[in-house]
Amino acid sequence: MSGPASEGPSGLQPPPEHLDQGPPAKGQQAKFVSGSLMRHVVVMSLTSSVGLMAIFSVDLINILYISWLMDPVATAAVGYAGAVLFFTTSFGIGLSIAVSAVVSRALGQRQGDLARRLATNGLLLGLGLGVAFTVIVWALLTPIVSLLGATGATAEATVHYLSLSMLGQPLLMLGITGAAVLRSHGDARRAMMVTVWGAVALAIADPILIFGANLGLSGAAWAANLSRLVVAGMAIWPLWRHYGGFAPITPGEMWQDIRAMAGIAGPAVLTQVATPVGQGFVTRLIAPYGEAAVAGMAITGRLTPVALGVIFAMAGAIGPIVGQNAGAGRMDRVRRTVWDAVIFTAVVISLVTLVLFVLRGPIADLFHAEGLTRDLVFLFCGPLSLLFFFNGLLFISNAACNNLGRPFQSTLLNWGRHTLGTVPFAIWFASIWGAQGVLIGQAVGGVLFGILSLWLVFRVIDERSK
Repeated sequence: MSGPASEGPSGLQPPPEHLDQGPPAKGQQAKFVSGSLMRHVVVMSLTSSVGLMAIFSVDLINILYISWLMDPVATAAVGYAGAVLFFTTSFGIGLSIAVSAVVSRALGQRQGDLARRLATNGLLLGLGLGVAFTVIVWALLTPIVSLLGATGATAEATVHYLSLSMLGQPLLMLGITGAAVLRSHGDARRAMMVTVWGAVALAIADPILIFGANLGLSGAAWAANLSRLVVAGMAIWPLWRHYGGFAPITPGEMWQDIRAMAGIAGPAVLTQVATPVGQGFVTRLIAPYGEAAVAGMAITGRLTPVALGVIFAMAGAIGPIVGQNAGAGRMDRVRRTVWDAVIFTAVVISLVTLVLFVLRGPIADLFHAEGLTRDLVFLFCGPLSLLFFFNGLLFISNAACNNLGRPFQSTLLNWGRHTLGTVPFAIWFASIWGAQGVLIGQAVGGVLFGILSLWLVFRVIDERSK
């Protein structure tokens, strides 16, 4: 396959500004590093966060409309389903990180044909694995839902919702991977619009199918699938139209590219799925406190990636910056990028927490949250969102390690944070404060691992600088 000709030879765009193009003039390096890199961290994070928030806003919009049905079983069912959908979405994000890393590295080395070939095979790999992974999860839905703690009518509603909504997950994985390739080209705007249009499609389809067609949970699932179809289309079209299309597919080159991606994809996927696995533990621990507690956890779980989407986007945003500058041998810029990301994270977390705290009442009212559900929403809109800074440190470290040849370090840190840094703390604090204690323990455990991860990534940078 091949696409229309685009700007530059082989569809290769001019080098992004954040890529080193030779040593700066004497006396100008500090100014360039502190100004240019911070600007790119901010721009790429903000634009990619809009796209990432659009991905997760699909779930938020769904649970918002479902909450308007005033059916606690339906709301709790979406809460349980979220743990499973988050797992499959994280799988796609992990794969997209690997594809982005190899494509950005090829672009940094001025190999446009190789970058296009890697992008083509990466997209096919994402779609193929998405189908296989979704089939496996779909076949095991009943025991998975039972493992999460759902019982009775809530379990039946959860399985029904997931059996429909899981069908569109391969399309979402294709779209996420395509957006990552666009970011590797430095095309933050088109990468952002991939999932923005998906969220727009959902916002239109959800009320029509849930209320207009009176389909309830089934309508929410089909609306989500329609949104994922839009996401996939909006990712593929700009790659075809503006970046030279796709390379011819040959088994030998595909296998070669898969092996090149595997070294990053395996650890990156394992790193990403650690988060939903930890969330699965939290869901199981909070289930005994009833449907109100599960509903509160579901609402806060959907609010987190949307309200703090800039931080979630940090890995995808700074990864290409780190990868291209590391490929150019500029470890000073890699170090500056990491520090700029830390500063940016602190500023964003502080501002978002302030807004959430001020608006905590209207937010709870929007979801018709009462009793324990409302208590959990209020808990999130304050201390828990502030502690998310330490999760941000972990995201930054994971992104840097994935692009500096240390992907397994990211894997170990993420799994440590979402097992040793989640389960013991959640059990401990739950024994003191009940359902609220589960969420408090989950947040407190992240403090230690966030600090540890930042210290380790600077050790890796020091080693690469020698």
